[in-house]
Amino acid sequence: MLHLTTALDPASQVPLYQQLYRSLVAEIRSGELPAGARMPGKRRLAGELSVSVNTVDGAYQMLAAEGYLASRPRSGFYVQEYPALPGREPGQEASGGQPAEADTGIPSQPLVRYDLSTSGVDTGLFPFRTWARLQKELLYTSPGLLARGEPRGDRELRQALTSYLEEYRGVRCTPDQIVVGAGIEYLLSLLAPLLRGPAAVENPGYPRARQVLENSGHICRFLPVDEGGLSVTALAASDAAVCYVTPSHQFPTGVTMPAPRRAELLGWAAARPGQRYIIEDDYDSEFRFDTRPLPSLQGMAGADGPVIYLSTVARSLAPGIRIAYMVLPQHLLPAWEKRYTLYSGTVSRFEQQTLARFIGEGYFTRHLARSRVTYKARRTALAQALTAAFGPAVRLSGLHTGLHLLVQFTGTVPPDQVLAAAARQAGIRLAALSSYYMADSASCPPGTLVLGYGALEDGLCASLAETLKKACTAASESWSRV
Repeated sequence: MLHLTTALDPASQVPLYQQLYRSLVAEIRSGELPAGARMPGKRRLAGELSVSVNTVDGAYQMLAAEGYLASRPRSGFYVQEYPALPGREPGQEASGGQPAEADTGIPSQPLVRYDLSTSGVDTGLFPFRTWARLQKELLYTSPGLLARGEPRGDRELRQALTSYLEEYRGVRCTPDQIVVGAGIEYLLSLLAPLLRGPAAVENPGYPRARQVLENSGHICRFLPVDEGGLSVTALAASDAAVCYVTPSHQFPTGVTMPAPRRAELLGWAAARPGQRYIIEDDYDSEFRFDTRPLPSLQGMAGADGPVIYLSTVARSLAPGIRIAYMVLPQHLLPAWEKRYTLYSGTVSRFEQQTLARFIGEGYFTRHLARSRVTYKARRTALAQALTAAFGPAVRLSGLHTGLHLLVQFTGTVPPDQVLAAAARQAGIRLAALSSYYMADSASCPPGTLVLGYGALEDGLCASLAETLKKACTAASESWSRV
């Protein structure tokens, strides 16, 4: 009889089915589970490990999708042969933490044919000539930029951002309220120590924000998201004093927070002035395709309100240009200056000055207009291809804003992690919606995948849809036979 050495940790933040999957992969690779061995039945293994049958089924389906197990109708799952790795003795597996693939037992991913990651952008849209010309002029005419700049960022850029944000996002501030930094996470790590109390984050939501807040000492409360965004009712019932929210384009569900909900959220913060704060991540607000975006929460609250505004050019220009910016309320400026006056700026001054000219001379708004046209056409082509391939078997959502959409499979379908694993084996880089849940993953809509199309080539929509259909159909058939 087969005996497993699997040990699961219910207290770990890693879901149980992923812990089981990783443990079984390591045992198959090490030879502890020999080729041809019949795996224990799902109910039996669930009983031995004191977990649900769904937990075992999710792990088995992922292993089958990646070729570690083979499903035989009315018989069960059997271990597939796995060649020993060169230079490693049988049974010898790396120990330690999670990050390296060799440490976790997770194999290298196949060649990516279709990049549907939510962080992808179309680098072909980058304004190379204009950017290079502006930067070249600065290199030759502004040697003073080699000297150290202001900790908050060059004033020229902060002035350009002030004018742009007021006109296009309704943000009300002065240049002194803006802090420029190398990415949202960096700025959030500076902001977090200035705030007190537990922090509410959206669930599902942005995992990096949660990590930064927790690394900074905040206890995070995970609050549900509905068709209007983060639930203010749940927020009011919590002990949170800080609320991190993406109202313009909630990540990853794609919903937009309507004006009444925004007013409720501002009312929550206003009930305790100086004690409650809203961190507004204006994610993807530049890419609203069908209607004009709602004004920012910061603009509704005012220059000295309880809202801290965050945004970046990572999506509108390129992720490699590490320029993000934060708008602080006026009453937080003394605390920021006291803590960070001696800090150095983290963004090249030449990059800052290039962006300042790019915005101030009107190139940025024209670039965004062209980008919207391209991305809107790509979104439409992808939605049409998915509809043609799957028909009524899928529902699409999150089409109105941003650079990703959700695909939810109807009927009885495998867990979305199984579908995502099958897609990755077919060369499609994407994510399961459940991977963005930090708590209560059981409330995740079943069979839902997150497809980013920023980096997708225009001519690949049809072949992508067909490839995804084949991968998901095969995964569903294998899952239904068990």
